[in-house]
Amino acid sequence: MQKHHRPWQGNASRVTEGQRVTGQTMSNTDSFIDEVTEEVRRDRTFAYIKRYGWIVGLAVVVVVGGAAWNEWTKAQEQAEAEAFGDSLLDASTAETPEQRADALGMIEAPDATASAIVAQMRAQQLVEAGDTEGAITALNEVAADGELPRIYRDIAAFKALLIAPETQDTDARRVSLEALAAPGAPLRLLALEELAYLEAGAGNRDVAIETLTRILNDAEVAPDQRQRVRDALTALGADPEAAAQ
Repeated sequence: MQKHHRPWQGNASRVTEGQRVTGQTMSNTDSFIDEVTEEVRRDRTFAYIKRYGWIVGLAVVVVVGGAAWNEWTKAQEQAEAEAFGDSLLDASTAETPEQRADALGMIEAPDATASAIVAQMRAQQLVEAGDTEGAITALNEVAADGELPRIYRDIAAFKALLIAPETQDTDARRVSLEALAAPGAPLRLLALEELAYLEAGAGNRDVAIETLTRILNDAEVAPDQRQRVRDALTALGADPEAAAQ
């Protein structure tokens, strides 16, 4: 049987073929665009690296270097602390007070606070060795160091007053104690107690009792000091119970 050719069949075939070619062309075009886009992206990335890569490198160096510096600093501080502790231990094992004072005087403290501690330890050894004047000088040097926290300066000044000879001028001693007994001072109550004893020794009984009474009624007084004050009031002929009102 003879096949009849239908006109639209050839057209359909040509249309299908054309669509196939067009699709391939579009696919190739998309692929080409993707490749070009990727190439441009790589070029931009390399350009950024060339332009700003040194910043990243510097940041890495800073971070790593900072961490290394912190570790080194901590190791140095620990080594200094250990060496300082060993030197204090060695000085304390000397046989005589004179030798201990000399050994303490040779110690190189790592900072001002440590130096103040060493000076007070040395002053104690000088007292035991009978060199009261040397001890007072060492303590007064600490008390005059304005770079130290007040607590260290006040402790040194207070110790210097305690070990001072009885021949010290009463008025000068009173002025020094009054400075240590100022409101807010760390050794305020202890200085007030010494002021009371100073006034009692100078014959100012009423002033001494008044000062002791202030201490007894202070909310910050420690139990040991409270008992000392009560004993002192009794010794002065005052009633501690009446004073504690």
